[in-house]
Amino acid sequence: MIRAGHINEINTDSGNWVFLDIGFANKAKSCGLLFGDGSPTEVTFNDAVQSICKYIKTCNGSINLVIEAPLSVSFDANGNPKGRRIEKQNKKTRYWYVSLGTTVMVAAIYLVKAIIETKPINEVRLFEGFVSFKNSNEQTNHSNDVLLLREIVNNKNTKAIIDPGALKMDETDNIQSAFLVTGIDLGVPPILMQNG
Repeated sequence: MIRAGHINEINTDSGNWVFLDIGFANKAKSCGLLFGDGSPTEVTFNDAVQSICKYIKTCNGSINLVIEAPLSVSFDANGNPKGRRIEKQNKKTRYWYVSLGTTVMVAAIYLVKAIIETKPINEVRLFEGFVSFKNSNEQTNHSNDVLLLREIVNNKNTKAIIDPGALKMDETDNIQSAFLVTGIDLGVPPILMQNG
């Protein structure tokens, strides 16, 4: 079973934690991957998928999977894509439907499809990671990004946790699971948000 996690499950006692800064590249090690209290590694997309699926198959207890990619989407009252509240900070935007947002969302869809195909025995709970709005001189570091996400869980940083109900910019916005495009509704997970 796989579903969106809940805010009260964001703690170190709620199960096993996996943190993934997902990338989608042919040969590059575009993903940062971190299991529990271990050390982060940088791996290819397929290596990340295979490692996570193997971990889920062999792990005892629930798995909390944080994916640094849009796991929910927003549409306006007319059915057009619209940014979520967290994706706008001052004049900067990182909307889910623009540029890299769509790329990593597609990568997450393929990962979740692979997890579903493994027919996990233990419950898999999804959480969205959002590490963005870095200074222009900061380069992406996949290992650092997963460490930042783990820090939110380990330190019980409630200020960095965004409730799904707080994602709308306007009351008429429709927030839904990003996986609905595949016919699967996994719910809208909370977001672990860390400004790089």
